[in-house]
Amino acid sequence: MDQNDHDDRGEPEASVDLLARARTGDRDALERLLHRYRPILLHWARGRLPVWARDIVDTDDLVQDTLIQTVGRIDVFEPHHDGALLAYLRQALQNRIRDEIRRRSRRPDREDLDSETPDQAPTPLEHTVGIQNLERYEAALATMRPEDRELIILRIEMGMSYEDLAAAVGKPSANAARMSVIRALVKLGEEIERAG
Repeated sequence: MDQNDHDDRGEPEASVDLLARARTGDRDALERLLHRYRPILLHWARGRLPVWARDIVDTDDLVQDTLIQTVGRIDVFEPHHDGALLAYLRQALQNRIRDEIRRRSRRPDREDLDSETPDQAPTPLEHTVGIQNLERYEAALATMRPEDRELIILRIEMGMSYEDLAAAVGKPSANAARMSVIRALVKLGEEIERAG
C-alpha cells in the first residue's frame, strides 16, 4: 500500500470509503481502488489461468477487462464490509477465467505431433486429482463464515501481506490479522477433512 492510499491523517483509507466516493463520481477514488486491487488480482489470476490459455489471452488484459466491466457496474454494487469489493472483483475475475477456459477448450490449437518429444502434460490421473483437490478446497471455503473466507482468500490466494490484510479487514495489527488467518485456516482444514 503506498502513501496515496492513505487519508489526511496518514491512515490507510478503507476501501468502503473509497468506493462510496467512487460511486458519487470521484475519479481519484476510483483510480485509487483500481490501483489497490489490480496487483492483487493479477497475482491471483496468474495462479488460476492455465498455461495453455495464457498464450491466447494475456493475464494482464484479462484482469484489466474484468476491472473495466466491473467498474461499469459499481453503482449497483452494495458493500457489506470493507473487503466486499475485493471479494466481488475476485468473483468477477474467477467467472471471466472460467469463461476463457471454456471458450479456449472448445477450440484447441492444431499442432503437429512429434513422436520424439515426451508429453510434459499431467496424466489424466494427476489432472483429476488436482481438479478434485481444488473443488474440495472451493467447496470447503464456500461453507465458511464470510469473514474467514475473506481472510483466506486475501492471504493465501492473493498473497496480501499481514499489514495490508489488517488494514483491509479492520484488524488492529498485522499480528492480529496473522492470528485470524491461522484460525480460519484451521477451520478450513477441518471442513476439508469433514468433506473428505
